[in-house]
Amino acid sequence: MKKRCFVLMLLFLMTLVFAGCGKKKAMPNFEVPEGGYDGSAVTITFYHTMGTNLRTVLTSYIEEFNKIYPNITVVEEQVGSYDDVRTTISTEITEGNQPNIAYCYPDHVALYNLAGAVATLDNLINSTEKDGDGILGLTQEQKDDFIEGYYAEGQQFGDGLMYTLPFSKSTEVLYYNKTFFEANGLTVPKTWDEMEALCKKIKSIDPNSIPLGYDSSANWFITMCEQLGSPYTSAEGDHYLFNNKTNRDFVKKYREWYKNGYVTTQDIYGSYTSGLFVSTDTVKSYMSIGSSAGATHQRPTKVDGAYPFEVGIATIPQVNPEKPKVISQGPSVCIFKKENPQEVVASWLLVKYLTTSTEFQAEFSIASGYVPVLKSVMENEVFASHLAKGDGGDYIAALSTKICMEQESAYYTSPAFNGSSTARDQVNALLNKAFTTDGDDIDKVIEKIFKDAIEECEYNG
Repeated sequence: MKKRCFVLMLLFLMTLVFAGCGKKKAMPNFEVPEGGYDGSAVTITFYHTMGTNLRTVLTSYIEEFNKIYPNITVVEEQVGSYDDVRTTISTEITEGNQPNIAYCYPDHVALYNLAGAVATLDNLINSTEKDGDGILGLTQEQKDDFIEGYYAEGQQFGDGLMYTLPFSKSTEVLYYNKTFFEANGLTVPKTWDEMEALCKKIKSIDPNSIPLGYDSSANWFITMCEQLGSPYTSAEGDHYLFNNKTNRDFVKKYREWYKNGYVTTQDIYGSYTSGLFVSTDTVKSYMSIGSSAGATHQRPTKVDGAYPFEVGIATIPQVNPEKPKVISQGPSVCIFKKENPQEVVASWLLVKYLTTSTEFQAEFSIASGYVPVLKSVMENEVFASHLAKGDGGDYIAALSTKICMEQESAYYTSPAFNGSSTARDQVNALLNKAFTTDGDDIDKVIEKIFKDAIEECEYNG
């Protein structure tokens, strides 16, 4: 309760100080100074969550960046988790000393924009100001090279403006026990109906099993909304739209899966469901839906030098396999406004350098397990060699990345607004509560759970 009050007070103060008596300000587009970057000495700070191995990759490319722009000093700083980055910057914005660049998720940007603190990128992206042998902005070829779903995330804030560029991404994939599937003549499901039939078959083979583990209840709910074309949220007008019959019906259906012992979630299981997937105990799963960036956690521990089973990876099931939808996750980067516009332009140059460099994107992906944001990385020899090694054992991370790159046209993002993270939290809790709550009239039980979730969103959003 104290944490909630603190957050609400912080948002209130930020809105008063920066947005004028609580009224949200329109976000003016950043105006590129004439001549673009003027070569002056500037220092820019970059907040991120990278560990030692990824910072090594980053700093090596910053050194290359400085060969082009020797007067731009880059201070990169590991701030902790994504939540730590958000909390730190939220506080610094109230003091006017926010960084220049930061790792971000859409709801972070929506929060920062209560203070109008994030620089829009449209004029920078479209700038034709000269910069060395090229232009300050992005060429059409560079724009087209971004994976469309990742790039589109930067415009999901309700005003059509661009606030972020994708840095490195992940999604959800279906991990399955390939050894078990082959031994029992099982086929990887392409639809949710096929998944239901498969779970029933697995239960008949191994009655003690929980055939499927799904890590993120929120992702499952939101993805079903997207696949079904059912409302979830909106960045404008009424934000919280998920209380509708289509959504209540699929929650009721998956509740039956849970009651039949077909599925569990991270919240119900009490840990990442990868633990159930790699388990050697009597109770285990044979499928797990989780982050593509966590592939190594879905691999069993070797016994006497060999893996107990081979892992297969596939796209998650779909409502319509002809029109697949899978969630886009992972960090983007945003640039903050500064009194000196040269700091903003210098920040843009670094962001442009890192996000459009095929070499950096390839090396960072290999080191991190995240997916590169550029299509052209597939043509990089080092990266292609990395993917070619992909298997269900030692090179499982490469196999995961390969699956992700093959579904580049399927990625979607949800609207971002102040309160979108609350909606995500509420539908996550909603699904688990619906699975575990009983009653004489389950339709009324589910209706109440949805109604309560909407009320929580409206109160806390």
